[in-house]
Amino acid sequence: MIIIIKKGADEGQVENLKSFLKSRNVEPHVSKGAIQTLIGCIGDVAHLDPALIEALDVVESVQRIQEPYKAANRKFHPADTAIDCSGVKIGAGNFGVIAGPCSVESEEQIVGIAKSVKASGASMLRGGAFKPRTSPYAFQGLGADGLRMLSVAKRETGLPIVTELMDFKDIELFNDVDVIQIGARNMQNFNLLKEVGSYTKKPVLLKRGMSATLQELLMSAEYIMASGNPNVILCERGIRTFETALRNTLDLGVVPMLHRLSHLPVVVDPSHATGYSYLVEPVAVAATAVGADGLIIEVHNDPPHARCDGVQSQTPEMFADTMSRINKVRGALS
Repeated sequence: MIIIIKKGADEGQVENLKSFLKSRNVEPHVSKGAIQTLIGCIGDVAHLDPALIEALDVVESVQRIQEPYKAANRKFHPADTAIDCSGVKIGAGNFGVIAGPCSVESEEQIVGIAKSVKASGASMLRGGAFKPRTSPYAFQGLGADGLRMLSVAKRETGLPIVTELMDFKDIELFNDVDVIQIGARNMQNFNLLKEVGSYTKKPVLLKRGMSATLQELLMSAEYIMASGNPNVILCERGIRTFETALRNTLDLGVVPMLHRLSHLPVVVDPSHATGYSYLVEPVAVAATAVGADGLIIEVHNDPPHARCDGVQSQTPEMFADTMSRINKVRGALS
């Protein structure tokens, strides 16, 4: 339910309305725009009488949201949301590039890559410490030691850290992490989403599941937001279809569609979407042109010897070229 407040409404009466909603176990979220002020109601609103609320002096009108996702809905929050990632903003006109290796392999490796991607214009550092792998025999990451190495790279470069949380029991190890990534395999791990949403207000980068619809992605975002954390960034990384030439099928049409449905920022992962380093640049450029709020790109100093996803990892030199083209596209669009 959305309550539209009259222009120039008495603030005391608005506060009384918010108190009334809370007394009915409904959480009010105020969104002040240039023209209208909205109160979005989160919770079980079935027992609220819209006619009774609409009769209040401060209320212009009441609208019910038909879609099952509320907090993530653009109707709930008409203006684009900018997510602050330890000083780096994404969304609402702010563009950010997250770059780094699929997995942290050594301190020298992650620090060196962090310095190179920062020099090329990356605004955040990615790197996996805990790795979900299809094979139980594949490299699973360095765990807590990998997080320590990421912290060293952060101190050396100032780049905020983006890394994946697979199990909530590890959350206390993530104190120095700036953005918590929820991977595609965990997009519908609802217990994990609720635990992260209630435990922290740190930004959460939520990747779309391999076979998930956009509504399912938004409902997963809703789990995090309804649990208390409004700082969600949506990530399109391609889905599994009948096509086998590429690692996944990336439909860039979902970027403007998600912007139409939701106020949350949308970033694109061209590395996992394509599976080949030579395809990352053209897809990253296309994602920028179609309106993505950011990109997450895998970069490795020695891809042939990478312990994870070397085939899709760009070298620092390739990444520099990609950033140059991305900046040209952004300049043309502006």
